[in-house]
Amino acid sequence: MPKLGMEPIRKAALVKATIVEIGRAGSLDVTVSQIAKRAGMSSALAHHYFGSKEEMFLAAMRHILTLYGAEVRGALAAAQGPEARVRAVLHASFSPGNFRREAVSAWLNFWVMAQTVPEARRLLAVYQRRLRSNLMVGLRVLAGPQAPRIAEGLGALVDGLYLREVLKSGPPDGQAAAATALAYLETELKGIPA
Repeated sequence: MPKLGMEPIRKAALVKATIVEIGRAGSLDVTVSQIAKRAGMSSALAHHYFGSKEEMFLAAMRHILTLYGAEVRGALAAAQGPEARVRAVLHASFSPGNFRREAVSAWLNFWVMAQTVPEARRLLAVYQRRLRSNLMVGLRVLAGPQAPRIAEGLGALVDGLYLREVLKSGPPDGQAAAATALAYLETELKGIPA
């Protein structure tokens, strides 16, 4: 008989194990058995909680998106002024909590999954809308009618920096990635007529 209250603990362990295994493999080519073993439970129990490997991957991505969203909200709460808001979003995107090897690998595989899995596509669309919205709040003031174009460029740059990072060896360099995004922002803002 299962212990009462263990389901949330076990689900959280499976989500964390999924992220670690995706990071280790660098792809979605991991088995439920590998994930369950890392979480310290049987693959039958993992299937009981999630039903499928796809559902585990989606739960892992929801977890990553939740952590990312919390970090962005915290950074925005401390930001004062429109440019500080845009910078806060970019810094949060490349923070040590968000820009770690496991999370970067999960993102890469999430983009692939979104091509064929409707729920993954929906989650990706939610993330993209929120990123654009968070950038636009500051950019509207700073760049006026150019704000949508700059927000689109920054969003593409964030995605591209994640993609490039997953192809590198060694630990992710969030400071360098943030510096690249911030340099793009500064270049774009210099081109805006006063």
